[in-house]
Amino acid sequence: MSNKNIKNPVTIIYEDNVEFIKRELDVDTSFDLIHLELEHGDREMSLFLVDGFGKDQALTQIQRELLRITDTDLAKRPLEKLIKHYIPYVEIETTDDLDNVVDQVLAGPAALVVEGLDQIILIDTREYPVRGPEEPDTEKVIRGSKDGFVETLVMNAALIRRRIRDRTMRVEYVQVGRRSKSDLAITYIADIADKEYVEKIKQALEKLDTDGLPMGDKTVEEFIFGHNYNPYPMVRYTERPDVAASHLFEGHVIIMVDGSPSVMISPTTFWHHMQHAEEYRQKPAIGVSLRLVRYLAVWASIFLIPIWYLLATNEQFRPEIVAFIGAEEEGTIPLYVQFLAAEVGIEMLRMAAIHTPNALATALGLVAALLIGEVAINVGLFSPEVVLYLAVAAVGTFATPSYEMSLANRMIRVGLLIATAIFGGPGLIVGSTIWLLILVHLKPLGTPYMWPFIPFNVSALRDVLFRTPMPLKKQRPSAIHPNDPDR
Repeated sequence: MSNKNIKNPVTIIYEDNVEFIKRELDVDTSFDLIHLELEHGDREMSLFLVDGFGKDQALTQIQRELLRITDTDLAKRPLEKLIKHYIPYVEIETTDDLDNVVDQVLAGPAALVVEGLDQIILIDTREYPVRGPEEPDTEKVIRGSKDGFVETLVMNAALIRRRIRDRTMRVEYVQVGRRSKSDLAITYIADIADKEYVEKIKQALEKLDTDGLPMGDKTVEEFIFGHNYNPYPMVRYTERPDVAASHLFEGHVIIMVDGSPSVMISPTTFWHHMQHAEEYRQKPAIGVSLRLVRYLAVWASIFLIPIWYLLATNEQFRPEIVAFIGAEEEGTIPLYVQFLAAEVGIEMLRMAAIHTPNALATALGLVAALLIGEVAINVGLFSPEVVLYLAVAAVGTFATPSYEMSLANRMIRVGLLIATAIFGGPGLIVGSTIWLLILVHLKPLGTPYMWPFIPFNVSALRDVLFRTPMPLKKQRPSAIHPNDPDR
């Protein structure tokens, strides 16, 4: 790297280098920033690091090795000798850019400034606070691995590497955010993934202009994929390394963000959000039944309430076989208002459950069952049918594997209910058509969101509807244009 292109190059003057780093880091103000003054081999040295990131054992061993240096040891080629002989560490590099030194120290590595050198030594001794790779709450399986992604980027990459030992798997490092300097990684199998998808993601990340990523991966999704006013997710989030690995084998690209315990899988379709790892942990026949029941639950979460309301309020649309549909006791307020009020109540309960300590969760459930259920029916606020059908729709929402997809489906359900209440049957038909057109219009990274339903692909649709036995699954999804279509 040429000093001509560097705004603040490292100079041969030791005091100037140290003063610049001290001033930029303001080590005298922040208690967690350490400036350790040393002297070894008749040379002054300064070690800069963040207290919470430094690995004590490694730093102590490095200082022990530096104690062995004499003034004659560094007489010739001091930088080379320090790196290759006296600093026993694997991850070590040099830089002649003072701004880079400041950024690196804040990211975790330690910086060693040595008198008489125009290079600064960076030693990656960081050790982030990290929890164990426990099974994620949102993607539990009866059989299968119990490890999950954590908030540390390096460990997440290792969890995937453990499952994929392909020599063409790439984990490319990217840094985003003018102030946060957040670490990201683009992961893909070069022999399988479409190079155009990889380049699109790289270019989008390079153009990402923001001061930081306060919400981690979700902020990255909004910048890269757009469609921010569309409720449906453009990527699939997963906290399971085995799910991420299976998508890499299909040709998907994964984006990992340091600090987020979930990774983003792209490109994805509507049907990717409807699949769950449990289907592939059981026999194919069991997996098919689980998938069909899940699909039934998802469709019920969208259409059950609008269709029931239409049949309950319009007897001419009601076939004889479902003549029982309708509220015997309508309550004191209109049916559609009851549904909307109950939807708001369930959303309030969901938010309350998130903020409720585990010790009080049982009490919250009793309050919800007694006050919102029994009392609301007894006083005539809700009819029993409203509570029943809304409970079924809520179960369908919770049965949706993708949390982001379940929230989007809930919003569509409310929209269809309002359209049906205002315009009747035509409102439901037009609303459903608009919903389908919205999904068809989505093309994350150019991949049709409703593929293989639209555009139609019979073999792929069969694989979506029915869990295919793995020995028969010999083709990768053609919609994501894998370089190697055969498994």
